[in-house]
Amino acid sequence: MQGRGREKGNRREVRLLGILSFVHSTLWKPLFGKVADSLEKGTENEDEYMISEKELLVNRFISVPKDMGAFNCGAYVAGIVKGVLDGSGFPARVTAHFVPVEGQPRPKTTILIKFSKEVLQRARLS
Repeated sequence: MQGRGREKGNRREVRLLGILSFVHSTLWKPLFGKVADSLEKGTENEDEYMISEKELLVNRFISVPKDMGAFNCGAYVAGIVKGVLDGSGFPARVTAHFVPVEGQPRPKTTILIKFSKEVLQRARLS
């Protein structure tokens, strides 16, 4: 019987870019059948990263009542991402936003990840 320790592929992620890559691809694929369309670093704030999806599945099949205005069902996905990040030791504020795309009738959904100061300090030290 082989040891039951963690295999190399199941180790805990400790790098900021590593956890973002995990969310963008490894987490996204079983949830939505593909990796996310893009992962970008914010240009205005060093603590912000964005995962964008042209047609996020939860926004494609849900009709939001007019009285709810610009409610974004991507908030559900933002909650999943926040749970994974917090549970992995990368506390962050995670929100969902519609972003207009020139020439497209529908906006894309961007999951905005704003990491806590402690995460950025830890990333600088490693």
